[in-house]
Amino acid sequence: MQESQKTTAPRHEQLARELMGTALFRGIAREETAAMLGCLDVRERTFEPREIIFRMGDKIRALGIVLDGGVRMEHVDAWGNVSVLGYVGPGDAFGENYACAPDVALLVNVMTVERTRVALLDVTRVLTLCSSVCPYHTKLVENLLALSARKNIELSRRAFHTSPKTIRAKLLSYLSGEATRAGSRRFTIPYNREQLAGYLSVNRSALSNELSQMERDGLIHVRRNEFELCAPGGQR
Repeated sequence: MQESQKTTAPRHEQLARELMGTALFRGIAREETAAMLGCLDVRERTFEPREIIFRMGDKIRALGIVLDGGVRMEHVDAWGNVSVLGYVGPGDAFGENYACAPDVALLVNVMTVERTRVALLDVTRVLTLCSSVCPYHTKLVENLLALSARKNIELSRRAFHTSPKTIRAKLLSYLSGEATRAGSRRFTIPYNREQLAGYLSVNRSALSNELSQMERDGLIHVRRNEFELCAPGGQR
């Protein structure tokens, strides 16, 4: 890969500072990150709200890292029904599993939630070690494997939340999981009502009605996408 022979341009310096805090480059110093950017064919792009980055049916070789903004993964069936499969915010990656299997067509659209800036990099270059097997390149591959494993766990989590038969049971499962993830009974979810309905594969109106009923029953307090789970008896 010969990262050390690459010149470090000011653009690479700035991008390296941003990438240091991301999951893929965690544990890799800024100088080492900057040295790899050219070899990894990293490209910065800015997308407008609700713009598709990767489309269902595409075959990709690049993975993306969100620098600013956010993206979500949506599946659209033949009748136009949308299911939200996940959300990716700043510092996290998307498309890595498909990029590692470039002969497999995407089953989802990857779409921006807001104006979003991303870094796109060729996963083939990530997986191709340089002749000197640089320790920081090995760390990059380790981080990629960890990312892929975490995404697979996230898909399993969604399957767990959508398996109950009733909307209330789906919500209780999802909200309990988010509270555990946040380490608090108070937390914010990354979805609005329509997106949450898509994530849980339920009707939006029925979801809103159930949330209102759960609040009347003293199970939750909710304001937009901010939730608080109540203790037994409806106490905060």
